[in-house]
Amino acid sequence: MLKVIIVILLICVVLSLMSGLVFLFKDTGQPESRRLWYALGVRITFATLLVLTIGYGFYTGELRMGLNAPWHGATETANVTGSLDTGQQTDIKTPPANSQ
Repeated sequence: MLKVIIVILLICVVLSLMSGLVFLFKDTGQPESRRLWYALGVRITFATLLVLTIGYGFYTGELRMGLNAPWHGATETANVTGSLDTGQQTDIKTPPANSQ
């Protein structure tokens, strides 16, 4: 659920950024227009909520960094050997890939 909220907030930040660009081009000759400033305020609000949500995810343990990231490729190998801070060796067993 938390990851869905993060994606929605990220999409809102990008949409606010795009709307600010549109307002920048449309309101170039109108100095009394405040739409660009409102879009900036909305974008700052969404970015702040995004950072707070990510911080909450790390604090509660729902988000974490480490060897569980998809780009580490730990699920492709049968054994992954890593060392702990205590100097002990640990083997992480992963299930073998299904051969079809």
